[in-house]
Amino acid sequence: MTTRLRRTLVTVAEVREAAETLLEPVPDGPDLDGLSAALIRLAVHASVCTLDPAGIDDATCRALDAGATPEQVQETLVLVSALGVHTLMEGTRRLSAILRERGTPAAPIDEERAGLRSRLQGDDPYWADFDREIPGFLHALLEHSPGAYQAFFAYCALPWRSGTVRGRLKELIAMACDATPTHRYLPGVRLHLANAVRLGAGRIAIRRALDIAAAAPSHPGVPAAE
Repeated sequence: MTTRLRRTLVTVAEVREAAETLLEPVPDGPDLDGLSAALIRLAVHASVCTLDPAGIDDATCRALDAGATPEQVQETLVLVSALGVHTLMEGTRRLSAILRERGTPAAPIDEERAGLRSRLQGDDPYWADFDREIPGFLHALLEHSPGAYQAFFAYCALPWRSGTVRGRLKELIAMACDATPTHRYLPGVRLHLANAVRLGAGRIAIRRALDIAAAAPSHPGVPAAE
């Protein structure tokens, strides 16, 4: 990455259009069950880009009423909390591009950094797909901050270490949060949609998740504790 990433505007309609393009070869499959829909709704209301206190309360009650366990609710919240890494993704790769423009490259990938990359990324195809959607981020993060690189992998792995919420639903949750009107993070939408399809999600369930995301409110603000 030698030039600065261009400035663009991504609309809600463009997010949906991109999703529909990816869904063209995907079979319909079944709709979301009530529990899955409830956890996705909780996720989009709890997302830092929405952070709707009343909506979180309502969605939590709906999820529990739909049969979610407290562990499933908490795992959903841990998954959604990682949305903050998009700051790291976009900020770090832009920092790297600007420094290269100015002739100030980051530290080289030395033996320690190469060892970290081998241990944490290895040849897992997931990270190859990730790098196609968010090119240059992992390399830039490893260059600039090996500590943050390790922390990124450790934190993002937390909700995937158990099967409390199945992987396909986690991917739908992540996709929905990325597709909310106040986020519109198209690289994440594409990545998580493809992963959800790979894990067996069909068009009907994915479209339902996108509809839940589209209904998320604007960030209402969080009042001070009384």
